[in-house]
Amino acid sequence: MGIAVSGGPDSLALLLLANAAMPGRVRAATVDHGLRPESASEAAFVARVCEGLGIPHATLRVKVDPGNLQANARAARYEALGCHFEQVGASVFATAHHADDQAETLLMRLNRGSGLAGLAGVRPWSVFFPEGIIAEMVLVRPLLGWRREELAAVVRAAGIEAVDDPSNSDDAFDRVRMRKAIAEADWLDPLAMARSARHLAEAENAVEDYVSSIANRLIWRDGACYFCMGYPRLVEIGVVERILERLGGTEVRRSEIARMVDRLRTRENASLGGVLAKREWVKTGPNTTSDSVKFEKEPPRRV
Repeated sequence: MGIAVSGGPDSLALLLLANAAMPGRVRAATVDHGLRPESASEAAFVARVCEGLGIPHATLRVKVDPGNLQANARAARYEALGCHFEQVGASVFATAHHADDQAETLLMRLNRGSGLAGLAGVRPWSVFFPEGIIAEMVLVRPLLGWRREELAAVVRAAGIEAVDDPSNSDDAFDRVRMRKAIAEADWLDPLAMARSARHLAEAENAVEDYVSSIANRLIWRDGACYFCMGYPRLVEIGVVERILERLGGTEVRRSEIARMVDRLRTRENASLGGVLAKREWVKTGPNTTSDSVKFEKEPPRRV
């Protein structure tokens, strides 16, 4: 089992708990993004903690692309962790996301008007495919039922002083502002909010199963797809997303697909990602036709 450890109290608690549950079967890695002068010394601190526990440790240095700092750092971090843990024979690794993280994520996405997939928050586990290897990695988050203070207490009980990342108190980040707002609203229950996120994830899975069953019955002829609409809007968005993917729709956001579905529901034509959609009757049996939407690649544009 691989453990991602930054040196903060959450990840150190995960390291201690995993080592207690699986002695001799844990490996750790720290990602040094090189974004702060202290990052190298923090990675060295984690290495010393791991040495004291008898846990193999590696420091992974990454380069973060310019732009959205947090998103790009996250992408670089997971890519590095996935590649490293696969190379050392750990196809599963864990991160220390907890109930307070889940509550923050849920409220931020509610505030942005996110759909069901976004409101499901941080999943207990997921699968991803690092670009640097030909393998799938399983990412697990076993602490979603724990509070931040409970994890800090585990670290204090072990006599370890965790790293204090100054970005965790920087109001320039949305998550930090949300964290402070939750702390001030003592009537909010992060554990209950984490349960709600889990319920929403289960609902999303049910919707995805329904979408898959419909997508498997779509009519495909001569490279075009015919979809007989009339399902709930959320389901139609999911089906159209599958159709666009198969027809090679590129760089398409789900919000754009939702707008496309809204146009089609008013019987307008629509195009997105190089795919054209328009109303057309389709033969569904020897003597029957149905009103459908025909999806096909847009013809080349004249120069």
